[in-house]
Amino acid sequence: MNADFRFKKTDWALILGASSGFGGATAVELAKHGMNICGVHFDRAATMPNAEKIKKEIEGAGGKALFFNVNAADEQKRNEVLDSLGKELEGSPGSFVRVLLHSLAFGTLKSYIAQKPADMMTKAQVEMTMDVMANSVVYWVQGAYVRGMLKRGSRIYGMTSSGGRSQLPSYGAVSAAKAALESHLRQLNMELAMDGISAMAIMAGVTFTPAQQKIAHANSMLDVAKAKNPHNRLTTPQDIAKAIVLLTHEYGDFIGGNIVSVDGGEETVAYVGQKNVRDMG
Repeated sequence: MNADFRFKKTDWALILGASSGFGGATAVELAKHGMNICGVHFDRAATMPNAEKIKKEIEGAGGKALFFNVNAADEQKRNEVLDSLGKELEGSPGSFVRVLLHSLAFGTLKSYIAQKPADMMTKAQVEMTMDVMANSVVYWVQGAYVRGMLKRGSRIYGMTSSGGRSQLPSYGAVSAAKAALESHLRQLNMELAMDGISAMAIMAGVTFTPAQQKIAHANSMLDVAKAKNPHNRLTTPQDIAKAIVLLTHEYGDFIGGNIVSVDGGEETVAYVGQKNVRDMG
């Protein structure tokens, strides 16, 4: 695979969470390598300019950009998006969804336990977080599959994090959702493997994104991650985007059902504070 590698002009990526962070960067990078993008995002007026920026970058790279500002967890909206994308694919023989990326970061950041019952996370908040950040990947894959959009060579990715196996203040529901997302992806990989379709979780290192900034002690997390990372820098959305391009190449056909870490080795380092490990003696 060389730097000039391009996907077929009939290939599409369906990006859930396409207007910022990992989803936005991946949409642009895939477009640079020849792919068309169907982007799903949920933005208010204040953040819509970023969605428009991503869309223009996709079109500037030569790809088609079909964007929908809807709640990705809404069943009716999901079917409307998939039906619209299906019509686009029908008009181009050989078209299929080569990449389905689940990068939805919308959940409740609240404690399970608090002195006042009103401050505790509710059943509805737990279920909403789980549905958006985990269960929705199953429903989108089911919808794409029954419409014949997923074919041999398709890849399903879901964005996870080390928070799926470790705890942070007010992060309980999101942590549970990340763990569930990983399980869903393993199951999808098992059930779709005979169709030549793979599914896997992408575990990014700590990254500065709008979603990360909503977590308690977000800036402290960034400082610790940078100190741990052997490269002495944070993971970027572009690092994830490039990894997804790499994994989507035909040479990646037998990679699936796993958690692929894209963090420069950050997760493997226990000691915090080194500037250069070679100076530690």
